[in-house]
Amino acid sequence: MDADAPKSDEARPNELEKFAERTRRSLILKLSDWQDRKSWDEFYRTYWRPIYSVAIQAGLHEHEAWDVVQEVVITIAKQSRKQAYDPKRGSFKAWLWKITSWRISDQFRARSKNTSSAAESHGAPAPLDLVPDLDSPSFEDIWEKEWQNNVMKAALDRVKMKVSPRQFQIFDYNVIRGIKPTEVHKKLGVSLAQVYLAKHRIGALLKKEAAFIRSQEERQIE
Repeated sequence: MDADAPKSDEARPNELEKFAERTRRSLILKLSDWQDRKSWDEFYRTYWRPIYSVAIQAGLHEHEAWDVVQEVVITIAKQSRKQAYDPKRGSFKAWLWKITSWRISDQFRARSKNTSSAAESHGAPAPLDLVPDLDSPSFEDIWEKEWQNNVMKAALDRVKMKVSPRQFQIFDYNVIRGIKPTEVHKKLGVSLAQVYLAKHRIGALLKKEAAFIRSQEERQIE
């Protein structure tokens, strides 16, 4: 994993997004022989943020958290291919958290093993690196918070894939940045009609995508 991974989700959001895109490309290469790569690409774009954020809050380093993101998607893809889903497991959101918590634990175990090996080679006792209790209510609360925080960001990512870059730029200036239509008209050289059209069309798509993501919270695995 690259050494220049962003150090903070909040302090360097642009770099975090860029690193997420690089991780996405790496993941898609690993799934290169899969027929439905587009669906897994979309899955990654929708859910990488809560997976990454909880991994960081659990105490993993940035490169470990990105490994968790990739391993979660790969695990789910493999289970999907094998049709290993059990409807009795509960909602999609709960199932995704369970897979995420397993992969986070894997990273802590790998870290502990590497630390122990390094300590033994120097004749020193290995420091204890305890795996956090991911089954505790506190981590379930963290997952819930990150899931909800992700809804609109993920919806925007999905919308970007369905509209032209120009239309999204107009929407970004007018709605996301809050620039008045007359100023958007001047800055981008577009008509006021184009500004209002982008606001209406993309706004409707955004609501639709956000509703879809929220509908996954309690959807039973099929």
